[in-house]
Amino acid sequence: MDNLRYIKKLQVGAETYNYFDLSELSRQGLGSISRLPYSIRILVENLLRKYDGTIVKAEDLQAIVNWEKKYDTPVEIPYHPARVLMQDFTGVPAVVDIAAMRDAVKDQGGDPAKINPVVPVELVADHSVQVDYFGTSNSLTQNVAREYERNGERYKLLKWAQMSFDNFKIVPPNSGICHQVNLEYLGRVIFTRKDKEGILAYPDTVVGLDSHTPMINGIGVMGWGVGGIEAEAVMLGQPYYMPIPEVTGVRLTGKPEKGITATDIVLTLTQLLRQHDVVEKFVEYFGPGMSNLSIPDRATISNMTPEYGATLGFFPIDEKTIDYLKMTGRQKQAALTAAYAHAQSLFYEENDEREYSTVIEFDLSSVEPSLAGPARPQDHIPLSGMQSAFAETTTVRGKQFLITLNGRKTTIQDGSVVIAAITSCTNTSNPYVLLGAGLLAREAVKRGLTIPPHVKTSFAPGSKVVSNYLEAAGLMPYFEALGFHIAAFGCTTCIGNSGPLHPELEELIRKNDLNVAAVLSGNRNFEARIHQRIKSNFLASPLLVMAFALAGRIDIDLTTAPLGTDPNNQPVYLDDLWPDQDETEQFVQQFVTKERFAKEYASIFDGDDFWKKLDSVKSTTYSWDEESTYIKKPPFFDGFTTSPPPPEDLEGARAFLLLGDSVTTDHISPAGAIPEHYPAGQYLLSNNIAVKDFNSYGSRRGNHEVMMRGTFGNIRIKNRMVQPKEGGFTLKYPENKELFNYDAAMQYLLEDIPLIVLAGKEYGTGSSRDWAAKGTMLLGIKTVIAGSYERIHRNNLVGMGVLPLVFKDGEDPQSLGLDGTETYSIHGLSGMGPGEELQVIANKDDGTTIRFQVISRLDTAIDLAYYRHGGILPYVLRQFLS
Repeated sequence: MDNLRYIKKLQVGAETYNYFDLSELSRQGLGSISRLPYSIRILVENLLRKYDGTIVKAEDLQAIVNWEKKYDTPVEIPYHPARVLMQDFTGVPAVVDIAAMRDAVKDQGGDPAKINPVVPVELVADHSVQVDYFGTSNSLTQNVAREYERNGERYKLLKWAQMSFDNFKIVPPNSGICHQVNLEYLGRVIFTRKDKEGILAYPDTVVGLDSHTPMINGIGVMGWGVGGIEAEAVMLGQPYYMPIPEVTGVRLTGKPEKGITATDIVLTLTQLLRQHDVVEKFVEYFGPGMSNLSIPDRATISNMTPEYGATLGFFPIDEKTIDYLKMTGRQKQAALTAAYAHAQSLFYEENDEREYSTVIEFDLSSVEPSLAGPARPQDHIPLSGMQSAFAETTTVRGKQFLITLNGRKTTIQDGSVVIAAITSCTNTSNPYVLLGAGLLAREAVKRGLTIPPHVKTSFAPGSKVVSNYLEAAGLMPYFEALGFHIAAFGCTTCIGNSGPLHPELEELIRKNDLNVAAVLSGNRNFEARIHQRIKSNFLASPLLVMAFALAGRIDIDLTTAPLGTDPNNQPVYLDDLWPDQDETEQFVQQFVTKERFAKEYASIFDGDDFWKKLDSVKSTTYSWDEESTYIKKPPFFDGFTTSPPPPEDLEGARAFLLLGDSVTTDHISPAGAIPEHYPAGQYLLSNNIAVKDFNSYGSRRGNHEVMMRGTFGNIRIKNRMVQPKEGGFTLKYPENKELFNYDAAMQYLLEDIPLIVLAGKEYGTGSSRDWAAKGTMLLGIKTVIAGSYERIHRNNLVGMGVLPLVFKDGEDPQSLGLDGTETYSIHGLSGMGPGEELQVIANKDDGTTIRFQVISRLDTAIDLAYYRHGGILPYVLRQFLS
């Protein structure tokens, strides 16, 4: 097959583009393009364009053109994303890995300068700023100064990478959140590159080092989150091997009722789609209701794709996409996108007879005001049911505690809101909810309402465009009058960077074991993620965040009860403050303009004065600082050989942890505060780092010594081997001695005893956190046996050479009688095929033997190759050296 005969010309204004014509495939009788979902059509174009007969073979292209609604066994294809998107928490360890790979090439006698990204990489430094300061006009300046004080060493590494790697761009700190910057500026929708034939046009596709990368699906760009190790392989020119997905179509009908926000819609959808089990599937939206959703609304829905478990939450290109590109200052891209999408049958047509694996109906008019919590995004709660829902999750004791904070007296009890944060890309990309929150604040201020002193308030927009239009609209003074001063331009509370509570307040909560609450406009609320002392965390729109902050408590029905009283002791209800929908629309049309986007993005790569003052030197290999506690050369290439040793069977393995359902990557590799008495904290103290300078686990991902000690170190993780105790502890056998997880693992490593983890369903949900797999491997864990996996974490385990296994249906550790005291053996690992069934033998101390079957989640041939090489990075390095 010669794919060059599929190239056609496309004229857009004065520019001529080449493109690979999908309709020609149908004319050649290779399959019907019109029957395919839009997201699958993009994969077809990708394989047609990249067809070479070697990596992308004829059977790969044939398989995707003839996409099937359901696959009983996975059919793998090599997919080549156009670019990679990073944020700094996950980007720093990726840079560290690539730097270490350059060292490994040098050690093997190769040219380290040849290790370079071959596709464009864009990193937005957005995850390190914390809310140390809040509620004042200089909070932003103080937080950014503290950010650089803590993270200057990491940022110098990034600046080195920008200078020393090809195809590597940095959006410096204090610029915004990667997903919002991606939506508003970096996203091309249609990509172009020059080649010997001219200018080639093709769909913009991206993999990101953050699970919320699908936010870009809101403008018709195919993108999803992957682990850092997978992204590194893509950066270095490897295809992303993936099974052809099923595609769930969500048919949208109706129109949202007045007062309903995109947040209400997505929280309702998240629960619905979790119930329909869309894990590892594409979700594609269509139907007449699409016309009632703006691009920011669609982006809000696409952003929470990982929360409902899917790979994509895709909205195809339509007129709203083109208008959004124009409004955000991308006029040339708008013209190209419109022409290309029409030519390629990628422009949404309501009456297309597309096929889907299954179709779910969703009536937008059925949505009511909503929250989600207290610990999972899919746990939807109607606003009217908030009071009763909180009562069901805790024993509300009703006892109040009087405390004076900064000279103001206030009372604290179970249900008190202590953090109210307007934060995260989910909502700050949406001017309707932010201008709406500003209008609500205006009415609250007019009524003389104030926020109780026990509520820590913060506002962290996802781009500087937000502050620009809010100031122009005259609404920032009302945000600030209620304490919602801008504290950062980055991902703060949602990632766990909420900063400290007032010390006396935190001590009161700890001493009395109070179940206090955080309410945030984010997408994640897992246990101990937002703040380690806050047990109940609720997701809500920016308007409801503000409303609950005014109320000062979460255990209240705001549909009937007043959220406060004015200075004349008159009750003020939510309906009194809620903005008129027409006025919100008027503000959006008047103040959200293309000039504001053009102004803020004109110098997005330049950085502020802090960034410009950072010293960094261009060099082929990185100069590692042995004294650093932030950046260390990782051990992933220690003992590297050009030929991989075969995988060894497991003999005499021990259970390291016995876990339940819904263990998240936050449980496995926490991102927030580092406890002083835990191994990571003790390591930092031993290196003369003061507690105030610990920073966070997320910021120290460039140091494997910290991250190994933090693996399975969440203070809320529940290991049934030490129950009812919570935290990073296990029992070391045969001594039956309780130790920190890290200390036990190190003893097992000295004794050359391999480890396994036993877990329930939905293992590894949450962020695309590569250290959840890296730490697992470095602790000596050879396999995880779980009820089921979240897609990204399964991929990450494979990428680190850890074997993911699943129990057979109806079985779990409890039903099999496993309690963690056993020794385990698994045979046949060196010669197994994809998805093979294996036998596990568990021997108890009393001589009892338990035998059970498990299924390998090495789903494809490339999964097996990665596993046999000990992970993706050794595989890629061996490919390079050969």
